[in-house]
Amino acid sequence: MPIPDPAAFILANTRLQPVPHTPEISLWLADEITPIWRLTEEELGEMGLPPPFWAFAWAGGQGLARWLLDNPREVVGKRVLDFAAGSGLVGIAAMRTGATSALCADIDPFCGAAVALNATANSAAVSFTEDDLLEAPPPDVEVICAGDVFYEKPMAERVLAWLTVAADRGIRVLVGDPLRTYFPRSGFDLLAEYEVPTTRELEDSAVKRTCVWTLAAT
Repeated sequence: MPIPDPAAFILANTRLQPVPHTPEISLWLADEITPIWRLTEEELGEMGLPPPFWAFAWAGGQGLARWLLDNPREVVGKRVLDFAAGSGLVGIAAMRTGATSALCADIDPFCGAAVALNATANSAAVSFTEDDLLEAPPPDVEVICAGDVFYEKPMAERVLAWLTVAADRGIRVLVGDPLRTYFPRSGFDLLAEYEVPTTRELEDSAVKRTCVWTLAAT
């Protein structure tokens, strides 16, 4: 179902606020998950939708963004993909750090507007695609960033296979994950570990141990 004005919906139901683990960046975020989730379903006229990932700064994305901001060599002068971008936090961090370009990709119908609003708020020039990139070979980029993508088994398996293809092609693959159930530690090298502030409404604790990894080629 087409959304009449997703940007207006976001502005009416979120507020611009600093991201806890990357306060250099502010995003349009919701304060509670249940109300925005219900409103999203009403706006789309469909029940049983996934959570509005774009409306929150999840732990894996926060950790990955922090890593990029503190390690600019990862992306300076490079083309970056923020896969399953949600709010666009990681893509924005990449551009703030000196990336040549950042493509944010997400299939959620609100994400294009969310990424655009957040990019504008941070004076970051990012692009966006709603295409399901898992249906094609990895795009022509030098770095792929993926935060919080291992929360469901089918998704985790598809993403891992796709990221492995990318790594084997010589693309630098960076993953941020708070050690979720379906995160496959095999084949990943640990780069950093953070204690990321979150909320019990989103996670099972107020602070989430979150790791940043790189995927080795097979």
